Amino acid sequence: MRSPTGLPTHPIDAEAVRERVNAALAEFMDGRTALLAGISPQLGPVSDALRDFLLDGGKRLRPAFCYWGWRGAGGGADETGITRAAAALELLQASALVHDDLMDRSDTRRGLPSVHRRFEALHRSSGWRGDREQYGASAAVLLGDLLLIWCDELFNDCGLDPAAVRAAKPSFDLMRTEVMLGQYLDVLEPVAGDSADPQALERARTVLHYKSAKYTIERPLQVGAVLAGAGPDLVSAYAAFGLPLGEAFQLRDDLLGVFGDPSVTGKPAGDDLREGKRTLLVAHAMRGLSPADARHLDERLGAPDLTADEIPALRALVERSGAADLVEKRIDALMRDSLAALEAAPLRGGPAREVLRALAEAATVRTY
Repeated sequence: MRSPTGLPTHPIDAEAVRERVNAALAEFMDGRTALLAGISPQLGPVSDALRDFLLDGGKRLRPAFCYWGWRGAGGGADETGITRAAAALELLQASALVHDDLMDRSDTRRGLPSVHRRFEALHRSSGWRGDREQYGASAAVLLGDLLLIWCDELFNDCGLDPAAVRAAKPSFDLMRTEVMLGQYLDVLEPVAGDSADPQALERARTVLHYKSAKYTIERPLQVGAVLAGAGPDLVSAYAAFGLPLGEAFQLRDDLLGVFGDPSVTGKPAGDDLREGKRTLLVAHAMRGLSPADARHLDERLGAPDLTADEIPALRALVERSGAADLVEKRIDALMRDSLAALEAAPLRGGPAREVLRALAEAATVRTY
């Protein structure tokens, strides 16, 4: 059974974790809103934008995996400190999304204007002078950086034993480094990569691992585990479970980026094609098409003059290539590996195995 948010329900209720994280984020933002108001009334739009971005939507997958990584290591169910530590991961995610939307020139996020578009609109409606697009981009960079600072602050001051926080901090910092470098490699590929290069598939897989797979599941699990005092056996077991699951999660997201329903994804149809994302799905598609079709897909993918009318034709090329079927099969294989590793993991928390299994299924469910 699934809740309206897409997360699994459970007798202990996994949805309660999401509600706790939302409450922790709201409390944190109350304090930051007061701080910004004390600096200048002109920061009102900043507070409003950050509150809307953080509190209106999101499945909270990373906090959920952090919390259940903690529970699987024997951490207490009602410890408020782990909720705050897990909520810090959502501030990191928000920072990444603000910057990602700017780099991808995305107009929307979760069905609402992306942050840079929101501040462009503020510039326009206020009748301010200067370049409104530059203003929107500048605001998005600064707000994303602010969220990154705040994620560190919330994690360090989560309320758990300071020794446990210090022990988990290297994993937390590694996670942040990996996602930034994965993002850079993602930006690099469309401008420097050669889709005909046999290494294109491996480069796409590297981006997938570091931009998403480790960051979404493996590292949050490990951070939660170390906060609870887990030893290397469980930390390694979480890697064996989390990395293939994280890859499957991102492959599902790649499929949704091409074939997804905007009412489900919150993004325009075929948004990854418009943005020119060189995903593993696209790398497989290049190899499954005729040279002429592959060249056309390569040339039009993310082209500055790409029109909405061209998106269905590009989507049809990807479908005809057989890449979607290959990716679906890869997701199935990864899920088998992940769930087998979960069954073998030396978990200590009563319902953790069952809830992690349900979270894995929710993270990779087909919704198009």
